[in-house]
Amino acid sequence: MEYENNDDGYEDIDLTNVEDDDSDNNGKLNVFWIYKFVNKTFPKSEPRGPLMEEATASQSPPREVQRRQLCTRCDRPLPVCLCHALPPSPLPTKTKILIIRHPHESRHKLNTTPLISKTLLNSTTVSSRRLLRHHLPDEAPPAIYLFPPSPSAPAVALSQIESTSLLNYRTSPLLLIVFDGTWKHAKEMVSASEGVLKGVAQRVCLDGVDEKAVGGSIYDNELLLRKEPFGGCVSTLEAVARCLGVIEPNGHEVQGVLLGVLKEMVRLQAGFLKPCKPRPKMLKKTKHKEDD
Repeated sequence: MEYENNDDGYEDIDLTNVEDDDSDNNGKLNVFWIYKFVNKTFPKSEPRGPLMEEATASQSPPREVQRRQLCTRCDRPLPVCLCHALPPSPLPTKTKILIIRHPHESRHKLNTTPLISKTLLNSTTVSSRRLLRHHLPDEAPPAIYLFPPSPSAPAVALSQIESTSLLNYRTSPLLLIVFDGTWKHAKEMVSASEGVLKGVAQRVCLDGVDEKAVGGSIYDNELLLRKEPFGGCVSTLEAVARCLGVIEPNGHEVQGVLLGVLKEMVRLQAGFLKPCKPRPKMLKKTKHKEDD
């Protein structure tokens, strides 16, 4: 039996001189004797090659993944706990807030809807892709929903709602409907909910929405957590805060508390991010052809 060292660290074994009465007609060794020969030649106590080590390591039991500890009150990781920014007890509001949250938003760690529920007493969150009839209260008060205007669905600006006789929100309770999702999902949700919204709620938009303007980011605004699609887009928490600041009797106080929670959330999150240069906006192929 001969051994020959190779560059890869393995040894070639010449089995031509090994006798085996159980070999088949083609001269191949019986599988049992090969297994016995290999185990005798390479006992487990001896060092093995890199491939054998990898195979042994892959058979070892998986390590337990250590999950981050969450705060029992705000449900956020302990390094970014927001309990110190939340009010001792949820604030009561005359306005009832109904948030229709897209199911995908529950996966986002920076979703601000849970903070609204922990800050405001009369806030309800429903996970759905559209507004359904049974989501509304049995005796639904006058309602408005926040969304930018479109050619087919105009909206009343929030700054003009006081000068109109649209809703008597000062003397009667009001239902505020908010759609929580990405810009693409929010448009789909509103479009799918038009059958319920028609005749029930009036569309209201925030001031400053401009689809031609570039949206801000966490690096240039202390109230933004993610890159916004265009100017005027804000998080769900900021949209609710700005709306309640106008329609609530103590709106200034409620808005200040909500924005304080959001600012603290952005401040803590910014500590874990590295500054980066914004990517240049690519032109569409049609624009390239027109320029040529």
